[in-house]
Amino acid sequence: MSAAATRSVSLSRSIEDYLKAIYLLEAGGAPAQTSAIAETLDLAPPSVSGMLKRLAESGLIEHEPYRGVTLTAGGRRAALKIVRRHRILESYLMSKLGYDWDTVHDEAESLEHAASDQLVERMAMALGNPRYDPHGSPIPTPAGEIEEPDLISLDNVPVGELVELRMVSDTEPERLRFLASLGLKPGVRFEVLSKQPFRGPVTVRFLGVIPRDQIVGHELACSLWCSLGEQDAG
Repeated sequence: MSAAATRSVSLSRSIEDYLKAIYLLEAGGAPAQTSAIAETLDLAPPSVSGMLKRLAESGLIEHEPYRGVTLTAGGRRAALKIVRRHRILESYLMSKLGYDWDTVHDEAESLEHAASDQLVERMAMALGNPRYDPHGSPIPTPAGEIEEPDLISLDNVPVGELVELRMVSDTEPERLRFLASLGLKPGVRFEVLSKQPFRGPVTVRFLGVIPRDQIVGHELACSLWCSLGEQDAG
């Protein structure tokens, strides 16, 4: 499929949802599997297979049987545009309209398909062109570039290390509310005191005027992405 043909594809809400889902799944370092795409979008696998065929014919993805789905260069550019829209909207809703960090994701999901590029860029300017959204995820630039932070999940941080929490998933409101109740938001710094074996909990000590210890379960620790040592969170 030629680049011109790729550009001519009308990016409906459905196509945008697929491209964003594939991009986020690919971020794990492997091609996105049909079953994972179906689960992410809450769709039946047969209907997902049909759309993937259409996207492949449009030059937005490459789909190899038994291997998975990857975005083409054109598909990645389109996905990053949607991701930027979503993360700017989250940032604006929380910073300017008083939304809580556990509610902005669903609101941004609804608005990202309707917001114009001009509106999104005006929001970005009003926010001072932020580099990260409220959950610590990097915001792509208007040119389609995105930072790839060197992060490690809390469950993999060695005992004794000082870390800064940089990024958490934004898709589960209950988890976000629980994290907030523990004081686990991007920017907080702590030391890993101990790790129990066999997928046991991690104990951390928050740094500050009054140090505080907190036990974090293994599953939760796997979803908390940190930077080691003294790094600028921007």
